[in-house]
Amino acid sequence: MSTDHQKYSTENQADAIRHYADARGIGIVRTYADQGKSGLKIEGRDALRQLIDDVQAGDTDFTMVLVYDVSRWGRFQDADESAYYEYICRRAGIAVQYCAEQFENDGSPVSTIVKGVKRAMAGEYSRELSTKVFAGQGRLIEKGYRQGGPAGVGLRRTLIDESGAVKGILGRGEHKSIQTDRVILTPGPDEEVELVRSIYRAFVHARRNEGEIAHDLNARGIPTDLGRPWSRGTVHQILINEKYVGDNVWNRRSFKLKKKRVRNVPEMWIRSPGAFEAIVDRELFDAARTIINARSFSLSDEDMLQALRHLYQQCGLLSGIVIDECDGMPSSSAYSSRFGSLLTAYSLVGFTPERDYRYVQINRALRKLHPDVLRKVVDGLRSFGSETWQDEANDRVVVNGEFSLSVVIARCLQTETGLLRWKPRFDTSLNPDITIVVRMDGANQAPLDYYLFARIERLSEKLRLGEDNALDLDAYRFDDLDLLYAIAAPDSLPEAA
Repeated sequence: MSTDHQKYSTENQADAIRHYADARGIGIVRTYADQGKSGLKIEGRDALRQLIDDVQAGDTDFTMVLVYDVSRWGRFQDADESAYYEYICRRAGIAVQYCAEQFENDGSPVSTIVKGVKRAMAGEYSRELSTKVFAGQGRLIEKGYRQGGPAGVGLRRTLIDESGAVKGILGRGEHKSIQTDRVILTPGPDEEVELVRSIYRAFVHARRNEGEIAHDLNARGIPTDLGRPWSRGTVHQILINEKYVGDNVWNRRSFKLKKKRVRNVPEMWIRSPGAFEAIVDRELFDAARTIINARSFSLSDEDMLQALRHLYQQCGLLSGIVIDECDGMPSSSAYSSRFGSLLTAYSLVGFTPERDYRYVQINRALRKLHPDVLRKVVDGLRSFGSETWQDEANDRVVVNGEFSLSVVIARCLQTETGLLRWKPRFDTSLNPDITIVVRMDGANQAPLDYYLFARIERLSEKLRLGEDNALDLDAYRFDDLDLLYAIAAPDSLPEAA
């Protein structure tokens, strides 16, 4: 299921399958359920992939697969994909039955035709839903409502009801809970509003570039809204974002039907001018944009490409962030505007991006950090009176001869929408009693918090953590490890007479 408020909730499907099985004397021995997962792609469908792997490996204790209906394989845009997964089961001698369909899956021409039609309908349903959702979101943008994303420095996300009455300010990670409520942007604290205005004044009136402004802010000890140091790129994003003049702009990028994420041309953007209260005068904003655009207009195509080529030779890779962080370079948006897209500009200088390779340097730094983190854990345990023994070969630590633990450092990843994600990698060969997952901060410089997972609770190697998680995960989160140290500390018991 992709949502839990529909007839396809896993609970409803399980009930229907159970009744089907009971009526036919079938015993259910195992359940594969993907809860809260999109059916557009098999990526992320861990249970379905496990089913296919078990079938192909012959690791099955069942002879039949019961499926609620044809669409539960997935609403794939290629109808043959769901047919392929059913074929894998049948090829292995495992029958497939549909519990809520009005036909028997007996291989007859009628069932084959009906299944083909239903698979195509399942994919078409997703396409129609995508079109309707996009149109609905576009109308909300035109009415001045915010559609996702952080507010940014100087602004706040404000919740209003259907009549426009203000209900309160939403904090980071908070969302509306009533369908008819809406979110708008409103000015933040006076000091943040003045900070944004001072950035524009420094850029336009004092003719200071983004790098100089960022250096000044860092020297004054002023962090960004995410608590991080300023950079040329973060200052640049403030100078080009139209939300500061009250314009609501959406659809700069598209990610429809789980396909490739694309950057749309400005003609495809949906905008609502003056939707919010502006915190920067439009004349000042236009002046900043003119200065930024002039930096590229004064250069020929070859000059821009030569600068990009030189940057590529220096850094060994290119990205929007790398370009925006380089002083004296036209912005990434300027390259996109001049050459149609960043990918086109990349190809003209001989760079073919496959992925962001900055993770290599980050992973190298985290590997160096791991011994320090592990040493602090061992020192903390010993400071509370515990005895520890560390296996130098794999860093597995045994505490008081009673239980073992290991430390996993989870690198922080930032999505294109600005959300933070962590994907811990467990070493199942160690099989410790307790795994300490250290979540790094957004800059991957220092630990943010800790998760303590017992062996029986660790669900899989594919655990994913967000900034805010459900209780079944955040119940294991701690700001520090003092509780672990205290629990592990041995107590002296008086000897009974």
